[in-house]
Amino acid sequence: METVEIKKIGVEEIEKLQQIGRQTFFETFAEVNSEENMKKYLKNNFSNDKLTSELTNPNSEFYFAIRGNETLGYLKLNFGEEQTELKDKNGLEIERIYVLKEFHGSKIGQLLYDRALQVAKKQDLNYLWLGVWEENHRALNFYKKNGFVEFDKHIFRLGNDEQTDLLMKLMLK
Repeated sequence: METVEIKKIGVEEIEKLQQIGRQTFFETFAEVNSEENMKKYLKNNFSNDKLTSELTNPNSEFYFAIRGNETLGYLKLNFGEEQTELKDKNGLEIERIYVLKEFHGSKIGQLLYDRALQVAKKQDLNYLWLGVWEENHRALNFYKKNGFVEFDKHIFRLGNDEQTDLLMKLMLK
């Protein structure tokens, strides 16, 4: 079996990012959200304009998990002022780790998380943090297994639905 490579990507891979972003978000949340809210979220958050802005932002990085010619998942990291909440130069936000459903349980998410940890340590940051929907038990268990602890909550809007995200942190120092 071919090994999985974690590769930093740029704007030239926007179409692949748009496709895997939409597919993984849909696979993860479509069963528990309305079709209308999902369509609105996918259209707005994975538009060419939004992804181009994110991919060209020097305070964000995207990585693909690739095996052969197949993209299995992706990671989005935010630094400094680009972070969605804390905006602390000593922290790194994991905004997204998504893996295609068919590869759940095959350690792809762990490889993406390991890259985030590697980036944070290389930059000598104090902590990693993220927000995760309180009903996404699979993700919550994954982050708890990796040492994250809850420190706050915030509201995440999916269309016209307000959902509670748990904010979690992993101290590195």
